[in-house]
Amino acid sequence: MVEHAEPVVTAYREHVRFQEEGFATVLVAGTSRLRVLVVSLVPQQFLPVHAPAVDLVATVLEGEGVCAAGELEAEVGPGSVVVVPAGRARGFRARTPMVLLG
Repeated sequence: MVEHAEPVVTAYREHVRFQEEGFATVLVAGTSRLRVLVVSLVPQQFLPVHAPAVDLVATVLEGEGVCAAGELEAEVGPGSVVVVPAGRARGFRARTPMVLLG
């Protein structure tokens, strides 16, 4: 992982990368304790449900879709915040072009 030793101030739109062949993730900043990603999905793309050993805090910046968070399944849209503890299942499916910050 690239370590960002300096503070980062950026606009999320600079990191949006829609692609038809699969969802896109762009690392905005990262350290051994934190990763900040912009995730871009076109309609019907999805982040498969998985349960990594890291906490998740994600905010939907654009678009609409569905998220799985633990045992919950919920509709999400701009402003939705998803928090999932480490080891719990999480995933997203886009209904419209969707951008997440997490």
